[in-house]
Amino acid sequence: MQREDVLSKLGSTETEYSYEYAPELLETFENAHQENDYWVTLNADEFTSLCPITNQPDFGTLIINYIPKIKMVESKSLKLYLFSFINNGEFHEDVVNKIGKDLVALMEPKYLEVVGLFYPRGNVSIHPRYFYANEDEKYQKIKEHRFLNANMNPQRVG
Repeated sequence: MQREDVLSKLGSTETEYSYEYAPELLETFENAHQENDYWVTLNADEFTSLCPITNQPDFGTLIINYIPKIKMVESKSLKLYLFSFINNGEFHEDVVNKIGKDLVALMEPKYLEVVGLFYPRGNVSIHPRYFYANEDEKYQKIKEHRFLNANMNPQRVG
């Protein structure tokens, strides 16, 4: 099967945007280098969601780092999925955890982390992080190391 046969969003000239949370928009393709461990980093520099209390927009950058196993997330479907948060009222911590859990369920990666760098509101910025590792000891060690060192330099997220 060709990649194009299973990716409905990529290359479509009639892109539809969802204004409600829509994890069903996410699509995957097969990792062509399953024998290798390597990092994939995806940055969403213009992420927007809503405060669940005030309904005011919250802006930030999302950074998704993962080590793929068999499946990888297709970037246009990820963009559409992230856009679906635009009218979704949730706290920053909830958004980051929801995205992390959705991506783990979708791809079953070896390792995944989601970092939210939300811009200040009322002079307070919030930077929640979600960490996941499969059962392999190697990836559990990565998770533990990155978790324990996450706030050693909060602006450095790579």
